[in-house]
Amino acid sequence: MIRTQIYLTRRQRDKLAAIAGSDNRRQSELIREAVDRFIEQHGRDRRESVLRAAAGIWKDRADLPSLRGLRNTWNRD
Repeated sequence: MIRTQIYLTRRQRDKLAAIAGSDNRRQSELIREAVDRFIEQHGRDRRESVLRAAAGIWKDRADLPSLRGLRNTWNRD
C-alpha cells in the first residue's frame, strides 16, 4: 500500500471516527472502501455515458446492408 495524507473537516473526521468505532474497523479501511466505491461508480457512469453517446450513431446511414436480407442468406442446415 502507498501512504497518502488527506485533509478532512472536523465533522468528517468525527463522523468517520464514530463509524469506525461502532464497526470496530480502522478509519483508513473505511476511507479505502469509500475510494473504491467512488472509482467503481465513476467507471459505471463513464460506461453509461459512452453507451448513450454511441446509441443510434448509424441510424441515418444509407450505405449499410439490410440485416433482414443478410439473415435470409444464412444457411441453417
